[in-house]
Amino acid sequence: MRSALTRLGAAVAAAALLAGCSGGDGGETPKEPEGLAAAEVCGGFAKDAPAAAALKAAMGSERFRDSLSNPEKALDLLRDATSAPLADSYRPQAVKYCGLLPMESGKDSLSIELNPAREAPGLHPEHAKKVTSYTTGLQAFSSSGLGRIYFSCRLKAPAHEIVVETVVRGPGGVPETDVAQRTRLITLANAAARQVSGELGCEDDGLATGVPSRTAHPAS
Repeated sequence: MRSALTRLGAAVAAAALLAGCSGGDGGETPKEPEGLAAAEVCGGFAKDAPAAAALKAAMGSERFRDSLSNPEKALDLLRDATSAPLADSYRPQAVKYCGLLPMESGKDSLSIELNPAREAPGLHPEHAKKVTSYTTGLQAFSSSGLGRIYFSCRLKAPAHEIVVETVVRGPGGVPETDVAQRTRLITLANAAARQVSGELGCEDDGLATGVPSRTAHPAS
């Protein structure tokens, strides 16, 4: 009798252990994380480790949601600009290539806009005091809230060469002395510019890989 009770007790304990391992009938299925990972946003422009790290640090978030991104319209604007040389009076409206919000409420957005330009503008000495310049494309500079990259897009004939202005607008409230944030923003602008260059088929764009290096300011 004692042997039978011992075997029964062992069987009950084993069943309880298995139920615990399987979660039991009342166990909750883990929820899928909300939003998009850095590597998934805006066509995957931030899939490489440096850009993914820059995006997470710049926005203080691990997950994101889209905010009125319009990549095809932005690319069409650039394609149209290659059909003829840009006139001196040409003032196109920049188009948002990528717009992102962090999943956490109360935090600010980030956007990347594209615009065709006639040339890289250089920097006025007074403006140069307020930004950091970087080695990528024709010209690149950033404050802690706004960064710009100009790169050349040379296409096969009959398309005309254009200069692409890539503008990144970061979250507000970051101190102007935060050079690390400036580098994060320019890293994101550079990653987006590289993706755009590839989608357009640009040649000799001069864009850096990974994190662009700081450099002296160009003359205006």
